[in-house]
Amino acid sequence: MAENIGKRLEQKESKQKKAKKPSRLTKGQKWLLAVAIVLAVVLVAVVALDGLFVKPDLPGNGSNADGTQAGDGIDYGDGVQPRVSGERKSQDYYTVLILGRDTGGGGNTDTMLLASYDITNQKATVMSIPRDTMVNVPWDIKRINSVYNYYGGGEKGIKALYKEISQLVGFEPDYQVIVEWEAVGKIVDAMDGVYFDVPRDMNYEDPYQDLSIHQTKGYRLLSGDDAMQVLRYRHDNRKNGKMLGYPDGDLGRIKTQQGLLKAMIEQLMSLKNITKVNEFIKVFNENVETDLSFQNMLWFAKQAFLGNSSGAKLDTAQVNFVTMPNKNVSCWSRVYHSYQSYVTPNAQELLELVNNELSPFVEPSTMSDLDIMSVNKDGSVSSTTGHVEDSKAAVPPTLIGSGKKDEPEKGYITDENGNLIDPDTGEIVSPPEETEPGTETPSETPSEPTPETPATPETPGTGTETTDPSGSTGGETGTGSPETPDQPEDPGIIVVPPEEPATPDANQGLDPVTGEPLPMGG
Repeated sequence: MAENIGKRLEQKESKQKKAKKPSRLTKGQKWLLAVAIVLAVVLVAVVALDGLFVKPDLPGNGSNADGTQAGDGIDYGDGVQPRVSGERKSQDYYTVLILGRDTGGGGNTDTMLLASYDITNQKATVMSIPRDTMVNVPWDIKRINSVYNYYGGGEKGIKALYKEISQLVGFEPDYQVIVEWEAVGKIVDAMDGVYFDVPRDMNYEDPYQDLSIHQTKGYRLLSGDDAMQVLRYRHDNRKNGKMLGYPDGDLGRIKTQQGLLKAMIEQLMSLKNITKVNEFIKVFNENVETDLSFQNMLWFAKQAFLGNSSGAKLDTAQVNFVTMPNKNVSCWSRVYHSYQSYVTPNAQELLELVNNELSPFVEPSTMSDLDIMSVNKDGSVSSTTGHVEDSKAAVPPTLIGSGKKDEPEKGYITDENGNLIDPDTGEIVSPPEETEPGTETPSETPSEPTPETPATPETPGTGTETTDPSGSTGGETGTGSPETPDQPEDPGIIVVPPEEPATPDANQGLDPVTGEPLPMGG
């Protein structure tokens, strides 16, 4: 019995001795193993994170030696060919065209921003392009925000708008980003609101667009819906014959949009929003169309917030919001039989802004590289390129003293019920009274005496050259915009002589605004 107990004790002691067998790794080796495991985990994390930040490749590889686009680039026809390649001002200098599309406002692209970001020197400039900017197009209403819908929206509309903006500034932006305005409200909600000083009381109702705006002036936390109302506001509803709004019209709206977007950028940089990246990704995927990948966008954000290769970050003080230098003008409309308001660029100021802040290229642009429109004293329009696509607008209106109305053009844009649609806003408007060619229709008594002897019109040119008040043909060649009054001299009652209707080619489309055949090959 005692012997058995003794054997069991020996076996137990033997097992205990085996359990206490010393490790083959020393204490120092264990530390090295732990460090190696940690480094491996960090490496995997870095590789995984690095995959989220992809530097975009600059376009221009398909360019010819002279900088023109090769292959299937945009066809600029007789217009100016914007620059697409050349030596860059810095190693990482990018330009992006940002278009805000408002589905609640008929899909208009009323918000147009051209941004340049010099990552090497951590400096950014964002230029707003007013919706009423006059551009060189072959139809009557020449506001830039009419381009998108004129070409049917979608990819064709964006391509046409991209073309016009490229000609306006003389170079093709590297990338384009189309944002549904609703995305701004969703981002604000994801941020749990944005603090902003609303510049004025805002009260506007538009059942046609299902738009209701009611905001109180002052600094406060805005929800996503509040932010959208502030961004969309232009003016109050007309009341007692008056319509309150921004004193400087759409330019005031642009200033408010710039201020709100800058406030969002500043508050997005806070640490609390870094944890919400998944919410921002969802908003991006649902509301943004772009030729940049989301990884490209994250790369830009990384350079701005975390620093470039030298560690420099983008300070909000180095983000410069500007509005295209401009002046208010008016121009006679053949469709609406009245003066239409526009803004035209201050040519020399825009050229300086392009060369100093926006263009990515070292070689400076000249005035002839930009397609800038102006209205002459005689009511005709000019371009710095010397070529005006709308030949009827390139000559002065004909002055007469007989009291006739101008001949209305046919082929208005109409909806399914036959209502006339404003090609600029998409809203229903009352059509002007039509008269048959050659029919005299007495007009209302003018407020000013009618000239006793009709003024002799200048001989119209070919439509491809323009005549300025000094008598020279063509546009500017680098000396700044011609001296143009805010309001051209009132030509009084205007008549467009009846013309034989052109017979369009079988493959030739019609201008949905005027009903005229569109130019072939354009």
